[in-house]
Amino acid sequence: MEKNKITEFYSRFSEPEFIETNYYQGNDLGSVWTKEETRFRVWAPTAEQVTVYLYRSGELGDCFLNLSMSKDRKGTWLAAVEGDWNGTYYTYGVTVDGETKEAVDPYAKAVGVNGNRGMVIDLLATNPEGFTLEQKPFFAQAADAIIYELHVRDFSSDQSSGIRNKGKYLAFTEKGTTNYHGDRTGVDYLKKLGITHIHLLPSFDFMTVDETRLSEEQYNWGYDPQNYNVPEGSYSTDPYNGKVRVREFKQMVQSLHQNGLRVIMDVVYNHTMESNESNFNRIVPGYYYRLTQDGSFSNASGCGNETASERLMMRKFMVDSVVYWAKEYHIDGFRFDLMGIHDIQTMNEIRQALNEVDPSILVYGEGWTGGMSPLPEWKRALKDNVKNMNPGIAAFNDNLRDAVKGSVFHNSDRGFVSGRDGLEESIEFGVAGSIWNEGVDYGRVLYTNSPWAVEPTQTINYTSAHDNLTLWDKLSLSNPDDSRENRIRMNLLAAAIILTSQGIPFFQAGEEFLRSKPLNEEGTAFDENSYRSPDAVNSLKWNDTTTNKEVINYYKGLIAFRKAHSALRMSKAEDVRMKLKLMDWSQPNVVTFTIVNDIDGMLCVIYNANREARTVHIPEGEWKVYVKGNQAGTEVIEFIVGEEVSVEAISAMVLIK
Repeated sequence: MEKNKITEFYSRFSEPEFIETNYYQGNDLGSVWTKEETRFRVWAPTAEQVTVYLYRSGELGDCFLNLSMSKDRKGTWLAAVEGDWNGTYYTYGVTVDGETKEAVDPYAKAVGVNGNRGMVIDLLATNPEGFTLEQKPFFAQAADAIIYELHVRDFSSDQSSGIRNKGKYLAFTEKGTTNYHGDRTGVDYLKKLGITHIHLLPSFDFMTVDETRLSEEQYNWGYDPQNYNVPEGSYSTDPYNGKVRVREFKQMVQSLHQNGLRVIMDVVYNHTMESNESNFNRIVPGYYYRLTQDGSFSNASGCGNETASERLMMRKFMVDSVVYWAKEYHIDGFRFDLMGIHDIQTMNEIRQALNEVDPSILVYGEGWTGGMSPLPEWKRALKDNVKNMNPGIAAFNDNLRDAVKGSVFHNSDRGFVSGRDGLEESIEFGVAGSIWNEGVDYGRVLYTNSPWAVEPTQTINYTSAHDNLTLWDKLSLSNPDDSRENRIRMNLLAAAIILTSQGIPFFQAGEEFLRSKPLNEEGTAFDENSYRSPDAVNSLKWNDTTTNKEVINYYKGLIAFRKAHSALRMSKAEDVRMKLKLMDWSQPNVVTFTIVNDIDGMLCVIYNANREARTVHIPEGEWKVYVKGNQAGTEVIEFIVGEEVSVEAISAMVLIK
């Protein structure tokens, strides 16, 4: 469709009359199957005609039956066909302004290979045994979460994984797997690590991996959405059969739940892979996207377009989609890619809808955009607007991230753990959970001069994620002249900061065994944007869990310690302000704080980023040390009596009295 025609439609979409006439609030969009009939409903208010095309195959063959749809209420079109059509594939032919385009149903619950045809499906028949009545792992509050970010393929694709179903959902169902040295891998390893949530990089159906050529080397992170309500086919054992990916995704979730791990989905509603030819745009041209004044796609995502969450039917789609994943697949959380592109009201409605399903479901996202957007800044779900969002919505804390390790945009830039001076206040900002605390000098905090979180559970504390360099590679480039031993100390100190700060801790899979993505054998160049790099770069090298067992044990110890002490997991800002005291001993590159509560007594936490040991004043008393040097856990390391302690170079110490 020509730009001027799209612009004409676009101007109509905001008119009150159009909204009143065409806002459909029903819960039956898509194909609804029963043994007696299947009903199809699609929202296409600007269409002149809509037809359902039925196919026997998800890939090949011509349409064997056309169903003319009738214009129904609130901009929708409806058709019904008698009989059992389970497993039949379909598309819509939508005619707008005399031009007919074929599109996949945005509400499709199953698809054929490469997602080019939707499929009618009996969802109940895809449930693994016991799935309907499964018990999720106990989870009391958001502050208890410890999130581990993982790519489905990375998890098992390396030979050292010892996993049969490499790169597949079913890899998460295998037990007893080991690396070449006999050490645990796979789900057994994750269970022992102590984390609470697995954050899966996009696992809905995305475009860039050709599911008909899976024997060839192909890879993508998956931030190129195609069909939002369907699992990605390349991770299934049979992408040609629409039922298989649905069942195997459920098997993955069920297995993780049985092993005490909750599951978070990385969702990318902010843009689609295609723009003009996306399924959204083929059905209702111009509606689902923000456009510029000349009719071009606005591009705050940096990927060619941005969706218009403020439009009621896009908002409804997002709400319906997350609720569907939560109910049908038992998903326990959602991470929103470029959440700042979405409007605040949409995010609040998503939180409200998920509360009705399960209030323990986590919601968090990137509180920024990838470019300029026509949506006014005050309406965007940005980090600085978290105060206007539901307390159950969190944002990534890039203030703490870059304070700990240095800017992600400058490889040589150093942070607190790696030798840059003057970052104590930024570290304290993270320690306090990004909320107001009288002990923080906000004028000296990176990227802000005020707190942005209202409650500590609105901040996701992290130093590494899939984007940018791994933590180990960042330390290698920012500190090339340091010894391996010193860089390991930096890695451990970074972990200690994240796992002893208020808020929700998050780290990238493999950070705990020094994950690296080298581009050469010398280890002088690293892949900082490996979204389509091969398995050789991206896969988890499970043999490294043996080589770096000491680092893993430190992470395990910190995780166990955090779980054992509620003082590190406060949910309310009032409690943090009352119980956490930032100590000012005026020592450069040292941060000290105490937390007092009825259960734990007094905790004292010290970070020393100096290259030498430091003597640090602490409240007088008899102290038990639980974290020191490269040791961490719930067992006492040593006892200290007095009001000062020596803290090793580039390390954390945690004491209790």
